[in-house]
Amino acid sequence: MPQKLDELATRFCDAMAAVCTPVAVVTAMDGERPHGTTVSAFASLSMSPPSVLVSLDRGSDLLALALESGRFGMNVLGSGQSELAAQFARKGPNKFQDVPWRVDGGLPRIADVPHWIAAEVMETLDVADHTVVFGRVVDIVSETIPPLTYHGRVFGTHTAFTPMHTTAGGTHR
Repeated sequence: MPQKLDELATRFCDAMAAVCTPVAVVTAMDGERPHGTTVSAFASLSMSPPSVLVSLDRGSDLLALALESGRFGMNVLGSGQSELAAQFARKGPNKFQDVPWRVDGGLPRIADVPHWIAAEVMETLDVADHTVVFGRVVDIVSETIPPLTYHGRVFGTHTAFTPMHTTAGGTHR
């Protein structure tokens, strides 16, 4: 049976690698020290109230800090920020080294990210080896910049197709 589970896990991992996801650095403060980690498992949840969700490993220091403080930041990355995503994806305490940031609403906000969301923890749900954190948005700053995405185990971006127009003579770009 374990071999079948290993095979299923491998197929699952390969399938999920084929799904394009946005990339963000989730942040929280530990006293005066910022913490952050790269995630691709986050989404908008509701418009009323405006809320988001993010999935964090149960053993994550960041999860513990967000739950302790009741707040977390989401720095949604733009297409030119793959090095930043890689820096925050690695293990270790010095992820903010050489990264311009400031405290905004009590949370670490990375400079020049296209979307900044500050959220208060509403609820959590433990599922498998992760905790899903549901957050009520308390502040947001957003600008239109192509997103950083994760697909096929590499960072990339999204390129919009030219809209298709249907006329009496057929479909045209």
